[in-house]
Amino acid sequence: MACHTWTRLPVPVPVLVLVQIVIQACPVSAARSDRNFSEEFVDATVNVTVMDTRGNVVHMMSSDDGTYGENSPKVDTRGAIIAPAPHHGVVDRQGCDPNTRFLVPPRTVHWVALLQRGNCTFREKILKAAAYNATAVLIYNNSTDKTVKMGHEGTGDIVAVMITEVYGKEILAHLDRNLTLVVSVVVGQRGSTKNINRGSLVFVSISFIVLMIISSAWLIFYFIQKIRYSSSRDRSQRRLGDAAKKAIGKLTTRTVKKGDKEIDPDFTHCAVCIEAYQLNDVVRILPCKHVFHKVCVDPWLNEHCTCPMCKLNILKALGIMTSLPCVDSVVLDVERLGVVQPSSSQRAPLTDSNQPSISLEPLRPPHPEATPRTPADITVTITSGGHIFNRRSMSPRNIICEMELPDIQASLDLYDDNKS
Repeated sequence: MACHTWTRLPVPVPVLVLVQIVIQACPVSAARSDRNFSEEFVDATVNVTVMDTRGNVVHMMSSDDGTYGENSPKVDTRGAIIAPAPHHGVVDRQGCDPNTRFLVPPRTVHWVALLQRGNCTFREKILKAAAYNATAVLIYNNSTDKTVKMGHEGTGDIVAVMITEVYGKEILAHLDRNLTLVVSVVVGQRGSTKNINRGSLVFVSISFIVLMIISSAWLIFYFIQKIRYSSSRDRSQRRLGDAAKKAIGKLTTRTVKKGDKEIDPDFTHCAVCIEAYQLNDVVRILPCKHVFHKVCVDPWLNEHCTCPMCKLNILKALGIMTSLPCVDSVVLDVERLGVVQPSSSQRAPLTDSNQPSISLEPLRPPHPEATPRTPADITVTITSGGHIFNRRSMSPRNIICEMELPDIQASLDLYDDNKS
């Protein structure tokens, strides 16, 4: 019968140490990254209204998400959008030319300059618009359809917002048609962009790779050892099975005939099937001289290679593979189970003498060199109330015990000694 054992995989110590190092290092690296490389930004929602020359609303442009400059006040603002005016037929969209000017209509209190990114710093663009008393500056990107957080230290209280290139060119197209555009900038949500700390990323990556290599190597080693152990165990079992078959072939067998001692009513029954021997039964005689039915003991020997009664190793007894242990390598010695054994004239009850009890007593004192006992050598004493049932042998009698609290009722079914 196969026995499956579930083995818990032990975790190698180097893996645990490496995991602990990574766990301790990651929070420090993350904190350093947050402190040195984090960038906060504030979104701005930009809404533009298109009006004609008489002040009538033509339509509302779709809103766009912009980003406040790093040094810009994060406040709402509103005003008319004005782009740089041409100078000698040339228009400076970036607002970097010293001759750049803005044509602000009379009575205009709040207006917003529209400039393109590039050709000079954000600070120069914003200061140019501030020189004409601009309330805010919208700078649209020129290379990508994304916004960035502008750095423009020293520009004062003027609001600076970056918008996308597409949205800026759409506004510029309406201005080229001499339409009036009014923009409303509303503060949006705050956010943060964390630049990845490359040192931390490299450390974590290398640690993870080393961890995976160690774990993979350990798993490979473990499964190789497990496969080798399973193969070795299978080979040992096959060798044991072959040796058992070889040993069984060397054992003596004979057929029970009339007059043989096996058919004597007092002869010990077959210990495997607990049945008496009959005429023409084929029995097998082991090296220890114990007799069993051939059909009963052969399967037992194939699996255990020991005598069912005395646990004698038939492989060692026949000189076959003496170095290979059998399944039943430990001999159960009834006489050595206890240090102190009761004498043949004493009984060792399991409970108080006034209570129903069952006790086992040996017929002769134990001896270190005594041969293993058969069931016929054991006396079974059943005490119930004041009655004692004493039987010297368990064979050929069957004992049936019916237990009821608080009494024990025992009945003995005795076979007729004259029956075969």
